[in-house]
Amino acid sequence: MILHYIVYAVLFLGGFVLLGIAPGLPAWQGVAFTGGILLISIALAYMMREAGGATKRTRSWEK
Repeated sequence: MILHYIVYAVLFLGGFVLLGIAPGLPAWQGVAFTGGILLISIALAYMMREAGGATKRTRSWEK
């Protein structure tokens, strides 16, 4: 479980870093900004797909 949280934190914080540095880049601002949004989205999806993870959900859709 802790490994999943570390992966989530790296992806989530990495996305915010990309969002933060995007306006200061001389080129490729759009790519960096879009990459940041994608990393944050992937991080959230990663935690939500983990059964019994941070959301404390069960696999109710399989019942």
